[in-house]
This record gives sequence, structure tokens and C-alpha cells, in this order.
Amino acid sequence: MLMTPDMIFLFFCLVGAVDALHKQWIPDTNYENKTNWDREAVPCGNDIAHFPAQRKVSVFVETTHAVREMRLPVDGEFILNLGSGFYVVRGKDPGCGAGVTTKFRDSESLHWFNPALWQTAATLEDLQRGNFLFSVHEESVPCQHDDVVFKAHSSFRMDTSSSQSSVPVKSVSVLGKRFESRSEFSQYLSSRSGQLQFQGSSVVTVGNQECGDPSGCDCGNSANHQQICNTITCDSLSCKKPLHPVGHCCGVCGAIVTIHYAAAFNLQTYRQRIHHLFLILPKYKYVQLGMSKVFKSQRLMGVIPFGTSPEIQVVIVDGERGPQSEDLAWDILNDARSHGSNLGIAGAEFLTSSGSSSEQTGGSAGMVVGVVFGVLIAITIVMVVVLIRKGVVRIPSSLPSLPTLGSLMRSSDVGDLDGSIDHGFDNPIFDRANMLPDIPGMYGAERNHSIAMTQTGVHFVNPVYDDNETDLNA
Repeated sequence: MLMTPDMIFLFFCLVGAVDALHKQWIPDTNYENKTNWDREAVPCGNDIAHFPAQRKVSVFVETTHAVREMRLPVDGEFILNLGSGFYVVRGKDPGCGAGVTTKFRDSESLHWFNPALWQTAATLEDLQRGNFLFSVHEESVPCQHDDVVFKAHSSFRMDTSSSQSSVPVKSVSVLGKRFESRSEFSQYLSSRSGQLQFQGSSVVTVGNQECGDPSGCDCGNSANHQQICNTITCDSLSCKKPLHPVGHCCGVCGAIVTIHYAAAFNLQTYRQRIHHLFLILPKYKYVQLGMSKVFKSQRLMGVIPFGTSPEIQVVIVDGERGPQSEDLAWDILNDARSHGSNLGIAGAEFLTSSGSSSEQTGGSAGMVVGVVFGVLIAITIVMVVVLIRKGVVRIPSSLPSLPTLGSLMRSSDVGDLDGSIDHGFDNPIFDRANMLPDIPGMYGAERNHSIAMTQTGVHFVNPVYDDNETDLNA
């Protein structure tokens, strides 16, 4: 029976979220690893195995090896697996060739904060199976809540120097032993093997608790962002508008889905859901997807920073089979819209490197409607003007004509008193002389005494006040 999305969600809730992510160190200083030798081959019975005298090294030896000669460093160690060792062949080793001097490579330049030297997985089983997760550069390096794993049958040497005095993680596993106690791991760092394996100014510390927030926690590597990016060489991109995810050193071609979450959201459950719903599909086989909680800077008017807001960032990087990130972004968005209430998702949107976005469809529809209305209005105006000019449509004569700017300017000047005076318009509120009965004294000769004409215009005398009473010279 096929599982529906709701059944998958219920299954994840019953299983529960797994512990923090596991970050495994890739390089090693194993004797059997041919990449550790300058001739890309493990020394045999006719060869000279040369370790530089001034280099410190911790070498894990898994099996037995024949050598003609071995030149050892001043400070170093061999960690011998059960039944392993070295022996010298008398005469010639028939399967070894003429014999050469093979030099063990320098591992001093390998840094903890190089994202290319780590692999990320959700569980230890996934590490063993090779089911690795993609992450932005800051989170490819161990975060403060992660479990750090060094392969059980291997040794290593790394530089942990950073701008911080310590590098906190949840746990560290070395040679098959897991260290979760700060004091216990501190003792190991003080041992001979610990000093040869870990070098640098920053001290790796364990004992951090796992992330207690179901929505995820801050990785804690933002303070070392520049140091992390110094180890990265960005590739040239061919996409139209490369995207710049939070915590990543380079632009990417693909899509970024932003998830706005609510209280019920669980990051690990949602990561598993996306994997089982979409990433297992054949069409998304070559797509890389990374998901994490980030704190995006908020800016007033896009310029003035005023804080940060947490959100879930889903980074989708196109694979070798061409751009497929937009299809996957739409699948994730539609799933969030359909089941967001069950997943604790309040909203979601995406942006792609091709320039499209989840909001483009609505914006395009609104723009099209606006353009259509604008065109219709313009056509209507043009048709009315044409019909009026041809006489098909006539403007009613009862409509008052609008004054022109020139007439308004001319009417604003009173001019000389001998010129014509603009009497304005008739106000129906006030009576005219020919509209009222003949009342003595109202429209008689004395009416002219209530109107004064001066150079500045026409003034009306208020009959309530007597001119003699208001004469200031009296």
C-alpha cells in the first residue's frame, strides 16, 4: 500500500526526530592509503618508506607490510592494528619492481574549518552507507550541537586554529571511542596521540547538549565565516541570477525556498518528509538539497538593519542533468500549502536563479489585469474624441463651458475704473432689484452710498457700522 503524505507525516511523528547531525572527517593518515604517498602507491618490499624528519605525524597501520628501509620522523607514532606490523624481505621482492623511495605526504595544511574535508549524515548508519546530506558551507563544518566522527580504523592530523579560543561540539569519536565528557576528552588531547592528531590555537571541546528546539538551532559557525570561505574556490556560474544562501560562501544556480514556521514545526521530521516524498524520485536524483534554520537580517527600507528573524532555508542546487530546482521548489511549496497546518508551516515562498519566484504568478496576473483595464480606458477615450469630432456624439449645450487659463488670468486684473467691470455671476440667494416689489429705500438713490468704487476694486459698506463712528481721525 502506498503511503499518502499525511501517513508519512504520522509515521515521522511516531518515530520521532533523530539526534544531531553527524560530521565525519574525510582525510586520514593511514599507511595503506595510497593517496598519502607521493608516488600514489603504498611502499612494498623493495621500496624505501620515507617520513620527513621534521614533520609530526600519527600513522595508523592496519595490516603487515614489507619494506627495504624506513626513515622515521623525529616526532611521530604508529598506531598498529591487531596483527599488523613491518618486516624486511631478504633479497628482492618479486612483486615490487626495482624499488623506489616513497615519501609520506604532509598533512599539516589540513584545516578543521575546510568544508570540503567533511561529510554530513543524519545517522551513523547513513555515514556507513554513504547517504550524505548537502549543507551550506558554514554548516558543512561541525556545528555546536553535532557529533564529530573520525573513522574507527584510522588516524589523522588537523589544524583547529580559528578566531575563537575553542571549538565546541556535542561529541567526538576517535579510534572507535566516543567522548562526551569535557574532562575525559581533555585528557585525550593531552595524550601523545591527541597532540599529534590535533594541532592549532583553538581547543576542541565536547559536552554541548543536543539542540532542544524542534525547529532547529543556530549552527554557531557565523563567527568563523570568513575563515571557512578562505578555503573555498567558487566556480563560475552560467545562471541568470545566482542566489546567495545564508551561510554559503559562493553563489549557486538553483532555488531557495523560505519556510515560515509555527510552534508545531519539527526540522528533522520535515527534512525526512522532503526526502521520502521528493528526493527519492528519479527526476531529482542529481539535485542537491540542504535544509537548516537560519537567522536572516531584517532591514528597514532595505537599508537600515534592525534585527534578525528565524526561518527555515531550503537550498536546492541544480545537478548535472540541468535545471530541475524550480520543479522541486514548486513541489515543496504546494506540499506546504496543502499540509502546512499539520506540519507547523505558516507560509512559504521561493526564488530561483532564473529570475522566477513563487509570487511571480500572482504578480503577473495583477499586472495583466491592470494593463487590460488601462488599454480599455485608453480606447474608450480615443473613440469618444473621434465621435465628437465627427459629430456623431454632441455635447449638451446646457453644460457650462470651462474657462481657459488665459481668460482666468485676464479676469484677475480689475484694470482702470473706466474699463468694463466684471460683475461676476448672479447669486440666487440674494435678490436683484427687478425681482422684488418696490420697497421704499431699498433700491432708491441711497443705494449708491452703500457701494464704494476704488482703484483696487469694488467694496460694499456694512450698514451695521457707521462711518462716522469708525473714523479714527475723529
